[in-house]
Amino acid sequence: MSNNIPTTKIFAARRRTVLLSVLLTAALVAPVGCSSNRVSLRSVPQNPLGEELQLGSYWGPQPSPRTVQLLRIHNLSYKPKGDPRPTIAQLQAFNDQIPVAERTYAMGELAYLGGKTAENYDQQVALDLYGAAVLYAYQYLFDGRYAGTRNPYDPQYRGACDLYNGALEAGLRIIVADKQLQPGSTRSIHTAAGTWDIECKLVGSRWSDSDFKRFEFCSDFEVKGLKNQYLTHGLGVPLIAVRKSYENEPVGAKYYPPDLSFPVTAFLRPLNPEEIDSRKNAGRAQGVLELYDPLATHDTMVGYHRVPLESDLTTPLAYFLSNPQLDALATVGLLKPDALLKQIQPGRPKPIMGLYMVQPYEPGKIPVVLVHGLWSSPMTWMEMFNDLRNLPEIRDNYQFWFYLYPTGQPFWLSAAQLRGDLAEAHKALDPNRREPALDQMVLVGHSMGGLLAELQTLPSGDDYWKLVSKEPLDSLKTAADVREKLRQTFYFEPNASVRQVVTIGTPHRGSPFSKQTTQWMLEKIITFPQTILDLTQETIFRENPGAFVDGSLLKVKTSIDSLSPKSPIVPVMLAARRPPWVKYHNIVGDVSLPWYAKPFAEQGDGVVPLSSAHVDFAASEIAVPADHTTVHAHPAAVLEVRRILLEHLADLRGRRTASAAGQPAATRPR
Repeated sequence: MSNNIPTTKIFAARRRTVLLSVLLTAALVAPVGCSSNRVSLRSVPQNPLGEELQLGSYWGPQPSPRTVQLLRIHNLSYKPKGDPRPTIAQLQAFNDQIPVAERTYAMGELAYLGGKTAENYDQQVALDLYGAAVLYAYQYLFDGRYAGTRNPYDPQYRGACDLYNGALEAGLRIIVADKQLQPGSTRSIHTAAGTWDIECKLVGSRWSDSDFKRFEFCSDFEVKGLKNQYLTHGLGVPLIAVRKSYENEPVGAKYYPPDLSFPVTAFLRPLNPEEIDSRKNAGRAQGVLELYDPLATHDTMVGYHRVPLESDLTTPLAYFLSNPQLDALATVGLLKPDALLKQIQPGRPKPIMGLYMVQPYEPGKIPVVLVHGLWSSPMTWMEMFNDLRNLPEIRDNYQFWFYLYPTGQPFWLSAAQLRGDLAEAHKALDPNRREPALDQMVLVGHSMGGLLAELQTLPSGDDYWKLVSKEPLDSLKTAADVREKLRQTFYFEPNASVRQVVTIGTPHRGSPFSKQTTQWMLEKIITFPQTILDLTQETIFRENPGAFVDGSLLKVKTSIDSLSPKSPIVPVMLAARRPPWVKYHNIVGDVSLPWYAKPFAEQGDGVVPLSSAHVDFAASEIAVPADHTTVHAHPAAVLEVRRILLEHLADLRGRRTASAAGQPAATRPR
């Protein structure tokens, strides 16, 4: 998006017509990345072996020139689309006598080509051949007998890695098609070296066997909706695992979105690699298909070798985000906020709004809670999330939570709901308050979400209630449940678990975007939540004449009204005492104004002027050359949040070191 787009719309909005106000509303607060088409299905799966082995050839796949030469030396030949097993058996007999790495590679390549042909007539034969190809490639890479002749600079060495990965993926496709890929299951394959029983199991994962509903292959999809794709190169097959719900789930499962998908890497390991030779395998050999969570495990050990795992962190995320229902949340949250407060998902024990996790809760990792802004949803954070979790030091020490709330209602109501949801999550995940990482929480808020985050750290006293009524709350005539809602909204203490707050493009002094025309327009199209109607219905005013101040916050109906520069809550928040244990950081958008807009628009991000975005209480503040809808996804903003997270870790480690040395640590509440 051009930096001039928001400012030209603001310039046009100066003409003050209702039509242009509608355009202004739609363009300036629309969520980032509204398209659900974040992945597209490839016509042919990505395969590094495709060109080398001519997999798309009309004449059928062909062995590499080096394998053809090896066959010629052994007075053997390859018949396209034929059964390679007799040839492999002859090569295996030679190799049983004199092991040669290049011969082992050739057997693996022939087995892979035979599997491609066998897929047309017998899936079990194809699976056997693919399994054999994986085992031969594994032998080429790790058999100690080849240590003196293996050359990592030889293209065939990388070819063996590709052969291992390609054959394993091809075999897994057959198993997935049969719906038999499941942790705890066992499948047998038959090779020239004997029969292998392969058990599937999870390794080093916070997921359980029951979490897996189905698998997709990352190579089938091309990522389009996320700018950066994070891959690691090594051995294994990157998969997309789609989660299912089940009875007696762990406590943290209540925070998973439906049909959550997550990355998995499959790695096949023979338990006795020496049994790959037929003369040493008199009975059945054993192997393990290991399923790794690449967010938790980056490599594996094979003997004394540390082997990096092939992984794809981005494609499973993009696959999950391609659910079109997720994009609808932003508009529903603005125009029909009541919908997010209802139990609209079958079988879900709470409303759709609230905290969400995309990984299992992990003790020891600090929560980073991402809070979206107006006319938005957690989807708006995916660029930043995708970039941040790629850094091992961040994903090894932090866990990311997302907050969804109805953006059509005044932000102080949403802040109260967030306050309650954070308290509920802390109690559910750590009922005995033994987990110190939960008391080092980081809140990151974009736009109006920054105000929600900030309110989690402020004490209320009577300051906010005085913006509602002249009388004490307990003296009002009203129902007990309404009184309690009022108390939860306007009386609160700082959350002692929050240590860092990052606000991005936040209207600390309101936004000129909230003016009479837009307020009138959105009041006509927003369906007010029932919870707000409960608080603002005329009964409470009628039964308490003269108790409420002019412009009472109870009369503010929409989030647009609440963001007005004239809103009475703005100066109260700016003047609030801030707890010494919280560090605030601020990121503002600053786009260049064209010459013709400068007389009419104030410098800023197109929605929030710099005069409103800037704050004096922040420990750090940077300006990013981005408009309001993209400022939190800009690389400079992502780098700044990364810096803050790493600095937070360094600060914690420094205090731990000082404490271990007998020096007094900074005084902060638990």
